[in-house]
Amino acid sequence: MLVSYSIGLKFFYISGLNKMHADTHLKKWSIHMNIEFSKRADRFGSNIFNILNEKKNDRLAQGKPVYNFTVGTPDFKPDESVMKVVSDAALDPENYKYSLGDTDELLDAVCKWYKRRYNTVITPDEVTSVFGTQEGMAHIALALCNPGDLCLVPNPGYPIFEIGPFLCDAQIAYYNLLPENDYLIDFDSIDEDTAKRAKMMVVSYPLNPVCATAPDEFYDKLIAFAKKYNIIIIHDNAYSEIIYDGQIGGSFLSHEGAMEVGVEFNSLSKTYNLTGLRLSFLIGNREIVSKFKTVRSQFDYGTSLIYQKAAVAALNGPQEYVADNRAEYELRRNALVAGIKKLGLKPADVKGTMFVWAAIPDGYTSSADYVMELLNKTGVLCTPGSSFGSLGEGHVRFALVLPHEEIENIFSNL
Repeated sequence: MLVSYSIGLKFFYISGLNKMHADTHLKKWSIHMNIEFSKRADRFGSNIFNILNEKKNDRLAQGKPVYNFTVGTPDFKPDESVMKVVSDAALDPENYKYSLGDTDELLDAVCKWYKRRYNTVITPDEVTSVFGTQEGMAHIALALCNPGDLCLVPNPGYPIFEIGPFLCDAQIAYYNLLPENDYLIDFDSIDEDTAKRAKMMVVSYPLNPVCATAPDEFYDKLIAFAKKYNIIIIHDNAYSEIIYDGQIGGSFLSHEGAMEVGVEFNSLSKTYNLTGLRLSFLIGNREIVSKFKTVRSQFDYGTSLIYQKAAVAALNGPQEYVADNRAEYELRRNALVAGIKKLGLKPADVKGTMFVWAAIPDGYTSSADYVMELLNKTGVLCTPGSSFGSLGEGHVRFALVLPHEEIENIFSNL
């Protein structure tokens, strides 16, 4: 007789014992069980979107409406050609094996897309796939930083930018992004000692949550700064295809010297409405890409072949719907900006991303309190700016995830 019991994370195998006798002893042992979690795990609080989702569900349970502008997941469907490839690939049993890396077809598609879209030459050894930029950002510091190394991250900025350095026990220093500077980095405001100590710097334009974009001359300054202080640049380019008012999004890597100093994450999620597919790319300096692949090989066996085929279909397939979606996002931006102005909010100049960033009305000091009051009074639910750093306090973020006609209707009836 072999009885297996699980206590916490430990497994006990009891052979030749009476089950009742074993249960008695296990109950006795379980009284003394004390699971002590890592200090790292204890520092993670509840995800803000989980908290907001609970508030949403509480209100819905009361039979009250909720207009949810919190999570930035596109409501557009993927192109039919991409879904057809996924459907066909899912019926091929060969696609359920470990991929053990990126296919030649995928790497070729990424390289051709970068050439076609940004006029930037990329070679296959300068590309690797990741399970979404969120995962890539969480792990990139493991390839670059030792405990105690200093990483520069934006404030305000997307939370994952600092989680990666935190997970490898690196130190974090914030560079401030201010509305009076159009949320661009003021390199002169980063003191000399901090710049000299910095190992890695996370930069992202168009920037979630503040919706700013960066001109070409900014990237020239960024590359010069990185070279001067020997800092590795990690650029998040998730929103290059969601740019407004006739602008054309670009790539950090298209600027001279960028490949020497850094890498860029680019994503299928927002461009092709494939958020659930979890597929992005790290592209750029081949030494960094190679080391990152080595680190990731320790905890995964490669991106699903089904997902890789979907990515090839998206990158090589029809692109008209990308422009159509961008046009709809711009209509949504216009409708939401007009609507929230009626509530006393002061929207920023929204140049890109699928969000609207706005200062809360005069008389309020806490963005979290304002979000709850707005929900209770109107049913409109957005994200407090304090979730994106100390300089996000006093602001809120709206995701453009409802059709523009619906947005217009919501705010006209409040």
